[in-house]
Formats: sequence, C-alpha cells, structure tokens
Amino acid sequence: MKVASYLDTPEEEVRMEGARGVRVRWLISDRDGAPNFAMRHFVIEPGGHTPKHSHPYEHEVFILEGEGEVLDGDRYRPFKAGDVIFVAPNEVHQFRNTGDRPIRMLCLIPIQHRCC
Repeated sequence: MKVASYLDTPEEEVRMEGARGVRVRWLISDRDGAPNFAMRHFVIEPGGHTPKHSHPYEHEVFILEGEGEVLDGDRYRPFKAGDVIFVAPNEVHQFRNTGDRPIRMLCLIPIQHRCC
C-alpha cells in the first residue's frame, strides 16, 4: 500500500515534441508495484498544451482545476474543473489551456504504456 502526498512525488517537465508548458507527476506507477494502471497528475500552464498525438491505449482524465479544450477528431471541445474526459485508444487528442490559470488534472493509463 502507498499513502503519500502528491507533493512528495517529483514533478517533471513533459519533453515530448509538441508539448509546451506541461509538467507531470507519476503518482502511482509500476515503481509502486501497480500491476494495471498508472495515475498521473498534470499541470498545463496558461497558453500551454500537450502534443497532438494518438496511441493504442485509453486515457481517463479528471479535471481538478482550470479550463481549456481537448481535441476530439477535427474539433476542440471545451472543458472545465469537475469534467471527466475519456480518450479512446488510437484517438488523436491534445489538451490546451485556454484560461488564465493552470489546469490541474489526473490522468490514468494502462501501466505498460509509461511515457511523458
């Protein structure tokens, strides 16, 4: 079992090509013995965005703070604090901060796809 403050987990800059103003903390991962899912905490600064990309696994996202938009096919859809977002496998997606404060969000992915 792991019980810890998220602040005890190191924060890293996301260095994927196409990312700007994005940081991540791997809150729960294979390093903690998790066999199935990883939980990540992302911060996207105002004007920042994740890369536009796709991959063969899903994302399950909960928006804790802030507002922005997520690419859904060929259009962007707005989101705000309290929203949940499901990104299906192989779906092209990108999260963009359109507000004036940081976006803070939790993102869960299958454990075998550690990236970012």
